Amino acid sequence: MFETLSDRLTSVFSSLRGKGRLSEEDINATAREIRLALLEADVALPVVRDFIARIKERSRGEEVSKALNPAQQVIKIVNEELVEVLGGETRQIRYAKNPPTVIMLAGLQGAGKTTLAGKLAKWLGAQRNTPLLVAADLQRPNAVTQLQVVGERAATPVFAPEPGNGVGDPVEVARLSVEFAERNNHNIVIIDTAGRLGVDTEMMRQAADIRDAVSPDEIIFVVDAMIGQDAVNTAQAFLDGVGYDAVALTKLDGDARGGAALSIRHITGRPIMFASTGEKLEDFDLFHPDRMASRILDMGDVLTLIEQAQRTFDEDEVQKMASTMASDEDFTLDDFLQQMMMVRKLGPIGNLLGMMPGMGQMRDQIDNIDDKALDRLQAIIQSMTPGERSNPKSINGSRRLRIANGSGTQVSDVNNLVTRFFEAQKVMRKMKSGGMPGIPGMPGMGGGGAGARKKAKAQKKKGKQRSGNPMKARQQELERQQRRKEQQENAQPQLPPGLGGGRQPQLPPAFGGGGLPNMPDLSDFKLPEK
Repeated sequence: MFETLSDRLTSVFSSLRGKGRLSEEDINATAREIRLALLEADVALPVVRDFIARIKERSRGEEVSKALNPAQQVIKIVNEELVEVLGGETRQIRYAKNPPTVIMLAGLQGAGKTTLAGKLAKWLGAQRNTPLLVAADLQRPNAVTQLQVVGERAATPVFAPEPGNGVGDPVEVARLSVEFAERNNHNIVIIDTAGRLGVDTEMMRQAADIRDAVSPDEIIFVVDAMIGQDAVNTAQAFLDGVGYDAVALTKLDGDARGGAALSIRHITGRPIMFASTGEKLEDFDLFHPDRMASRILDMGDVLTLIEQAQRTFDEDEVQKMASTMASDEDFTLDDFLQQMMMVRKLGPIGNLLGMMPGMGQMRDQIDNIDDKALDRLQAIIQSMTPGERSNPKSINGSRRLRIANGSGTQVSDVNNLVTRFFEAQKVMRKMKSGGMPGIPGMPGMGGGGAGARKKAKAQKKKGKQRSGNPMKARQQELERQQRRKEQQENAQPQLPPGLGGGRQPQLPPAFGGGGLPNMPDLSDFKLPEK
């Protein structure tokens, strides 16, 4: 949703890094670029004006002029102001003192109210609530049936005394649902109301009548984040005609520019409470302004990733995998398959990588990741015998051909999997012996203390000497080539080619990356003899 805005802002901030101080011209140029980025993202003009004015005011203040790194301070200011525009703090549901808590959903037809009702019910049910869905949309064809299907998928009962399709009184249905919830111990009532293709007087009056009949604890306005500036106009019309307490954004996984999300909070003064990010019932959560601002600025959203993992992974599975990793046994293909299945539960790989900091610089590679590659790897491993999974070294040429035929893949795919697995197995062995390889200054991590550095320096110096004997010089050259080969083998394992493997990605420039420049190999350098 915010990819275009994120790319533009990242480009703006890259020009600031490395400057020891910021002039008035730098501040004005940065503000101008941010203004263009927001306008291109379809953010409302009044929001852009206020946002830019606050950034300019704070950028000219002491917090930037006296900072050790003014450029980073400006980025911090933009992040804080973006969080403020999005609502500041996460808005939680206000529960009634005496159950049931009544939540009324309102919005235009096609905004996704019915699906969001099911998502909300499933989300509340996971928190040990007992929600009840109410079919008060009696106008749209098959709206009642749709809610019943969604309720079945969300494992939530549906109160639907009327068939709908223009039959029944929605106000009476809403009123009776509260009484039904009290008798059947439902602590939350979610009322799905009717919508229209546009804002009209009849829809507003019906929504207001339902509001007056049930006195809801929360009225949530459901808005499609892809409709652009019209979302702001619709939000204001509902606020004037019905009133609401919070906003739920749907279709945040779309490819629209997303300016509505940055505008609604500022224009209406109502916070965004929920965000729907996909078609599945699980693609739903509270809206966190600070995390959304971090995503827009390409700082990642690790907290959401952790919470998602905690909800998805069973604690017994995690403990079992941790004990396997800590044991003296080798990392096997069965362990690899189990880890791969755990990752699959979290959702598409591209979405997971998108939550990591700096991944905006690698969006093209992430978009090319094919989740079906995991299915092919699973098929290859499951086509092996238990003995082959525990001892992959026994997989010779004929076995690889049999595995490829059994999994519907090529022998080259089997070869790539086995090769990558051996590399991963080496890394796991190094981790068990003391940690990740290649981190200097830590035991077992390819480094060590001053003594280790002196020893390495002495070995490097010794390796540079070349004998005058041609046979011995040839032997030294072979030893150097062997050392280079071992260093390459001990490098971090790469992803399989189907998952974007090959050359390992570098850190983005925003995080000190970009890689080191190519340095020539000086191991064979020799001064001319006198």
